[in-house]
Amino acid sequence: MTKKDIVLKVSDDANLKQIDVKQVVQKTFDCIVEALARGENIELRNFGVFKIKQRKSRTGRNPRTGQVVPVPPRKVVVFKPGLEMKQRIR
Repeated sequence: MTKKDIVLKVSDDANLKQIDVKQVVQKTFDCIVEALARGENIELRNFGVFKIKQRKSRTGRNPRTGQVVPVPPRKVVVFKPGLEMKQRIR
């Protein structure tokens, strides 16, 4: 499912204009990204939690040459589904 599919579904279900729904969906995504960039967690009840996790530096291997290369530490976004989502997916 793409962002466009979400906009179409919400627009049809709520009987709203697609352009208005698109703006709301985009602003929601923007707010989530901005909060994560500030290091905040995003908790959406019954949906899940987005948070930033720090990965340690490590040594990796170039698959083509087999050469050992250092991999620097980095931040990654992780998602933990909420209880209701877990139950509905099972």
